[in-house]
Amino acid sequence: MTSNDQLLAWQSRTAWRPLRWILAVVITAVVVWSFSGTGIGLASLIEGRAGAAQLVSGLFPPDLDAELLSRVATAMAETVQISVAALVFGAVIGLPLAVVMAGNVQAPRWLSAIARGIATMLRSVHELLWALLFVATVGLGPAAGVYAISLHSAGVLAKLCSEQLEAVDPAPVETMRLTGGSRLTTALLAVIPQSRAHLASQVLYQWECNIRSSVVIGFVGAGGIGQALGVALHLFRYQELATLVASVVILVIGVDRISKIFRSRLGAASGRVTDTASRPLRSLLGRSTR
Repeated sequence: MTSNDQLLAWQSRTAWRPLRWILAVVITAVVVWSFSGTGIGLASLIEGRAGAAQLVSGLFPPDLDAELLSRVATAMAETVQISVAALVFGAVIGLPLAVVMAGNVQAPRWLSAIARGIATMLRSVHELLWALLFVATVGLGPAAGVYAISLHSAGVLAKLCSEQLEAVDPAPVETMRLTGGSRLTTALLAVIPQSRAHLASQVLYQWECNIRSSVVIGFVGAGGIGQALGVALHLFRYQELATLVASVVILVIGVDRISKIFRSRLGAASGRVTDTASRPLRSLLGRSTR
């Protein structure tokens, strides 16, 4: 590095130093403002100790009545049904949007902008608000929950999966384009095969998120175990609430374990998937070099 380069680097660091201090002061001020505005702190926890003690004491022992356990099992099954159906609908909508949004696919700019706008709109609206809208249109029950979660999931999958597609090795993509491959051919043979395992892992993780979301939207009547939780909480049935909360924990842990097993297998096989999927590309390159 020459003396001029060293001088420029020193000047750059010196110029940024006041900005870093200003940024630190601004961040600190925002954090203090947020803490004071929300009223959190040790004092609020001390004030609520009586209510917390009453709630915790009311949770034990959990209600293990056979009729209640039967209803809990039915609600858990309905929650799984909501999460799976929402995942399928969300993937059907979100994955095509992800392909169009990915920069290395090079879809027409107007089409990519439309897809990005749709994905942003879908994920910007919380599942709870979507659930309120669908409960008002299709009525109470799991169907409203499926529609609500699937729309939000589609937006999230479109965003995250497009980033996975953009993170692939650019060499095969450029090689495919140089050999005359169209945008669709490049996407199908050079972009998607490289990220197939990561896309599947992202979809499985979204299933875990759908389980937790289905519990939340149940409070507004969108079915599943969340609806039973809302009823128990409003009627102050704390022992029943304890049973329902325990069932939610068991359900989330079970889904997490299943998803983790599938993701680990996909990760272990990702090299084989990519190798198999890239055979048409290697064959095409081999013919072009003859």
